[in-house]
Amino acid sequence: MANNKIEITGLRKRWLVSSLSPIFIVALLVAGTFCVVMANYYYNMMLDGLKTRAANASDYFTSNTMTNYREFHQYANSFAAEFSERDRIELQFISSSKKILVSSSGLTAGMAPGTPDIIDAFQTKEIRPFRGVDPHTGEHIMSVCAPLLLDDQVVGAMRYVTSMSAVTRELMITVGVALGLLIVGIGMVYVSNMVFINNVVEPVAEVTEAAKRIAGGSYGAQMENHYRDEIGQLIDAINNMSSQISKSEKVKSEFISSVSHELRTPLTAINGWGETLLEDNDPQQIKRGVGIILKESRRLTNMVEELLDFSKMEDGRFTLSIEPVDIQAEFEDTIYTYMELFKQDGIELHYNDSCDELFPPIPGDPERLKQVFCNVLDNAAKHGGAGKRIDAAVAGGAGSITITVRDHGPGIPEAELPFVKQKFYKGSSKARGSGIGLAVCDEIIRLHEGSFAIGNAEGGGCLVTITLPAE
Repeated sequence: MANNKIEITGLRKRWLVSSLSPIFIVALLVAGTFCVVMANYYYNMMLDGLKTRAANASDYFTSNTMTNYREFHQYANSFAAEFSERDRIELQFISSSKKILVSSSGLTAGMAPGTPDIIDAFQTKEIRPFRGVDPHTGEHIMSVCAPLLLDDQVVGAMRYVTSMSAVTRELMITVGVALGLLIVGIGMVYVSNMVFINNVVEPVAEVTEAAKRIAGGSYGAQMENHYRDEIGQLIDAINNMSSQISKSEKVKSEFISSVSHELRTPLTAINGWGETLLEDNDPQQIKRGVGIILKESRRLTNMVEELLDFSKMEDGRFTLSIEPVDIQAEFEDTIYTYMELFKQDGIELHYNDSCDELFPPIPGDPERLKQVFCNVLDNAAKHGGAGKRIDAAVAGGAGSITITVRDHGPGIPEAELPFVKQKFYKGSSKARGSGIGLAVCDEIIRLHEGSFAIGNAEGGGCLVTITLPAE
């Protein structure tokens, strides 16, 4: 059981790794891309806002207000004092010495920021941005510096400065919400995968345990099937396999028991009569005993031949020696051989030889075909001998030859008809035999590309129909 848990845990781990790893990697890539895009969006939006303010204010200040440097200082104080966005943005006026002349906050006047945007604005006479750390406060800031021109000379600059902390905080909130949704999504995928893998692993564990029980000898063990998918089909297949193995084991046990009995009976008779003949000089008794010994020896020989044929069937060595065969002559030879034997047992064998048609030779194995005829007639006498009559006939058809053998006994129970050709099957019959004769006959006729059918005849008795192809 411990090994089973380890295997299941390994299956669950492999499933989760193989299914969640790509999702997790894609989620990380999406999250990283989203963070970069959102950061650029916020920073660019903030920078564009500062540039727009700086451009509009510098144009207005230069064209409408300032006519000399003295006015620049005067109007810078006035403009800074009236600046309405001082709570979010600091407005600075930079002198030509690159120091803060006026500030809307009033705290940084006289300082030299020393950031690249101021230097670039004085040199290029264009608006220049800056994003980084303030050298004096160590705070992350974003600034835009716009030069102020008088007679095409830079007399100063306007500089908008804002802290990045608010934007960063807003950005972190947005990214946090996105990551939260992402984590929830991954969690939902994980839960759904766990539910799915458990729905797969648990039935697999049940199937594994059932397979172990069957392998351990619990043939016929059945599993409850609560599933209507591929797992359900697998359980049905294993249940069917278990039933078939149980049936096979039962048939095997019955076969061993039957063969043991069938072998013991003639051997007992042979041994008994052998001991009797050693001590008895009566010619009549000797003749009778030798006859019984010969009869039982033939029976043993037939059983051994059937077992050898069965062994060849099982390992694929069952082959035919094909040659042209006069099927009617072979069947009639068998009929006339058994006719006298059946008379001794009080059974009449009637052969319908009224057919005037001459059948051409067909390709076949005469010895194997005669084996089939003998087996069929033996079975007719063995199982239908109570009717005291057996009818046999040969007839031609469209491209085929049909041989029929019918007894007038009790017939075969309908429930047993589908199984009578199975190996080792004897059904409710109490007659002696190994139960593999009909299986061998069916295989021989199949190799001749014919059909071997067993059924009940109208009016009672069993009817065997053998059909062989003929040109």
